[in-house]
Amino acid sequence: MPSYRDVQSAVRVEKFRIWFAWLSGNAIMLIIAGATRNVSVVSTITQILFTVCFFLLTFVAIRMANALNRKALAARREVLDGDL
Repeated sequence: MPSYRDVQSAVRVEKFRIWFAWLSGNAIMLIIAGATRNVSVVSTITQILFTVCFFLLTFVAIRMANALNRKALAARREVLDGDL
């Protein structure tokens, strides 16, 4: 059985990966939106799609981070024998 410290470090690393992927994805979307800025129809479509994708990526990242928080809390309860 892993210790609480092992679980906490794994959760911290996974949260970093989640938010780094979120930041990278949004940066790529901004670069693509900037590249299509001069083509009016394509620019409008990409801005709409990227706005929707931004909200979906943010929603998913928050849900994944919350799931990791619940996992860490469960591990802490297990280590502390239910006393929190």
